Amino acid sequence: MSERLNAIIENHIRKEPGARCLWWKGAWRSRSDFGGLADACTDTLRSAGFRKGQRLALLMPNSPMVPALALAAWRLGGILCPLNEKSGRTSLIRTLSLLDPFAVVVSEEVRRDGAGLLEELGRPIVVCSPEGPPPAFSAAPTRADSEDLAVIFSTSGTTGMPKAVPITHGNLIDNCRACMTGLDGLGPDSVLLNVLPNFHAFGFTVGTILPFFIDGAQAIVPGFMPPQNTLRAIREAPADVLLLVPTMLGFLTALLERSGQRLHGVRLLVTGGDRYNEHMDPRVREAFGVGVLEGYGITECSPVMAVNRNETVRRLGTVGTPLRGFEIQLRTESGTLAEGDEGILWVRGPSVTSGYYRAPELNRERFDDGWFNTGDYVRIEDGNIRILDRMTDIVIVGGFNVYPQEVEAILSAHPAVQTAVVVGTPNDISGEVPKAFVLRKPEAEVSEPELVRYCKERLAHYKVPRKVEFVESLPLSSTGKVLRRVLRERERTGEKHEGERRKISVQEATHDSKA
Repeated sequence: MSERLNAIIENHIRKEPGARCLWWKGAWRSRSDFGGLADACTDTLRSAGFRKGQRLALLMPNSPMVPALALAAWRLGGILCPLNEKSGRTSLIRTLSLLDPFAVVVSEEVRRDGAGLLEELGRPIVVCSPEGPPPAFSAAPTRADSEDLAVIFSTSGTTGMPKAVPITHGNLIDNCRACMTGLDGLGPDSVLLNVLPNFHAFGFTVGTILPFFIDGAQAIVPGFMPPQNTLRAIREAPADVLLLVPTMLGFLTALLERSGQRLHGVRLLVTGGDRYNEHMDPRVREAFGVGVLEGYGITECSPVMAVNRNETVRRLGTVGTPLRGFEIQLRTESGTLAEGDEGILWVRGPSVTSGYYRAPELNRERFDDGWFNTGDYVRIEDGNIRILDRMTDIVIVGGFNVYPQEVEAILSAHPAVQTAVVVGTPNDISGEVPKAFVLRKPEAEVSEPELVRYCKERLAHYKVPRKVEFVESLPLSSTGKVLRRVLRERERTGEKHEGERRKISVQEATHDSKA
């Protein structure tokens, strides 16, 4: 039988039972404590009739129950399906119907907020505390999948339509080991911050599972907001390897700056899931004592595909070099190999899923003889990958490609701009023109004509935003990534921008496939 995650985790538990394993709400739990919780979860699932190939859905915040239920499900040959309770009623029902889970384990909060929703499924709803174990229940068996599957992630991608991505034990094992060799400084003394949502591949693979591989530990935080709680956890645990999306990093940096404080003891600061504004790096280094190591991943790759391995070799503005085991190709939109160092990124390797869950048409569109189309337009610079844009995000102005990230980088360099997002808006003459949505820094003043002039001095004329709209907030995914498609849709329909009247939240809207 091929190697399985449960065997690796159990070996970790047995190796040093008294060593710290999980930090949770101010206290450390040992490996033995965690093993006991996983044993109780295993007994409950076995008694309920959970068998090989069955799927266990999970709608819970980060907590000790997440890795414990994962280990229990894997011991019994089953599959964990972590879901986002905030993905919306229609999306959640559609996803759960596709997955056809044996049962759905939820927190009391999810049960209360979703009263009546989950009952539509006709499957057992198991309400469980974050500390567990789950109460006894029983369920009728459902159709079985291969016991090689470990996790099925549900992702909306850039379209907003849910997709299910099956990840095998082999995929996850390969990706964790590739992270160990591709990122310097991880080891038995490392304490990883586990605050990214568990339904997101970055949070699950790197925050929850990787600590077991390196014989390290993890500090579990239920959710990022309010950021003061996350900062307190980093200090109290303390966590020395921080895994964050750029929006979270921005919140923490601003919080430290306002208080005049600085974090000590942070050894690694890794970001992914969205573009890191390299102009923030001096501020981040001052607040955290280290610079950012930007990486890149996508759910279909389990998810980490590239990273800057250390501060010595990092190249700001890129996501580093591919992890070992990944092959890459650059192709044109028509699918032929691109000439030169720019093109659509296709990847292949043992971390890459073999296809979407029960979606043959989508598989034909995105997979080609083992190669996967990431949908990202990139440039290779001395082996480092620079993400230029999602293909769906590129603005085409009179036949010329405009990469929003390039325009956003210019706008973000302006001293009055905190965040800038650029999308294409319809134009009768040129097809599309760029429009910028700008968050100003607190108490900063800048006008639309000023920013347009600023861009004209630094960009080709077709790249300059034709309009700048100042907003108080932006629509974000549950991992803090700006939802460009929402801005594009609002422009298309002429709707008012709800972002102007809504506070930024890292737990809003549907999540996306980028890790």
